[in-house]
Amino acid sequence: MEIGIDSFAAIFPDPVNGALPAAADRMAGVLEEIELAERVGLHFFGIGEHHRSEFLDSSPVTILAAAAARTERIRLTSAVTVLGAVDPVRLFQEFATLDLISRGRAEIVAGRGSSVEAFPLFGLPMRDYDELFAEKLDLLLLLRETTHPTWKGRFRAPLTGQGVFPRPHQARLPVWIGVGGTPESFERAGRLGLPLMIAIVGGTFDRFRPLVDLYREAGARAGHDPVQLKVAIHAMGFVADSDAAARDAFYPGWAQMISKYARERGWSQPTRAQFEATAGPEGAFLIGNPATVAAKIQHANEVLGGLSRVAFQMTSAASETAAMLRAIELLGTEVALAVRTLDAST
Repeated sequence: MEIGIDSFAAIFPDPVNGALPAAADRMAGVLEEIELAERVGLHFFGIGEHHRSEFLDSSPVTILAAAAARTERIRLTSAVTVLGAVDPVRLFQEFATLDLISRGRAEIVAGRGSSVEAFPLFGLPMRDYDELFAEKLDLLLLLRETTHPTWKGRFRAPLTGQGVFPRPHQARLPVWIGVGGTPESFERAGRLGLPLMIAIVGGTFDRFRPLVDLYREAGARAGHDPVQLKVAIHAMGFVADSDAAARDAFYPGWAQMISKYARERGWSQPTRAQFEATAGPEGAFLIGNPATVAAKIQHANEVLGGLSRVAFQMTSAASETAAMLRAIELLGTEVALAVRTLDAST
């Protein structure tokens, strides 16, 4: 099982004094986190895509390219690319370039996107939300296979054999499908034989098992090798020397972020009790000391029938720089070791 981090390059006000860090300083912190993640042996680092004031990740490939120049081994991925809002040709070129800079470490996690601010920003109608994604995914997958594609769709000009350059360092640029809780998304990923990244932002892991089964069944019906039907999870997570310290470090930023979304979308405001329940033994937050977190990873692995990757979304605690770096260190050393030990014992 691979363990890594997904970052949204969050830039939240300090929960104590309300001061907002300088954007350049926060970006430097993100790159420091990626460098540390490699040093402690984590497998991958992902950068999300948002177009909001509280995140600095509107151009994830730029951040990943800067990280590629500072690292040698860690895989660099989007988390997720809002595919319906971009041109697949340009996206492929950008990640192919990243792949050359990193000498074969680039990956794309493509999704419809739960934060949809990119669509009005780029003049795209929300009524075509799913159709845009499906069509652009079709073209993106074709671009992996051929340099001179012939293709026609509804939402962009056709391709009639024009060359798409550069080509990536890897023979086939990896593309994962990022999904939330929509059955159609799980079925589509299985039918296409693409690895699956599930965003689990609350609740419990077991509620996703029927959807994972749907994914695997769709893949089997389409004739895909079960080995290529990889399942990964992206979950809120944080590690500290004690369960209490991990929760106290993560909660303020999480509360700020969820409160803002709640006001925008008409949700009820989050509470500390709700947070504690989701961080508890049955919840889907991977928050605690190394032993606690490793046990929850193993639980998720069992409940979902085997995981290939676990991605920690831990940037809600970004205002605590020392705590963030300590969390990455513990994740790459103690948690990863404990997960390997648990795997070996089962």
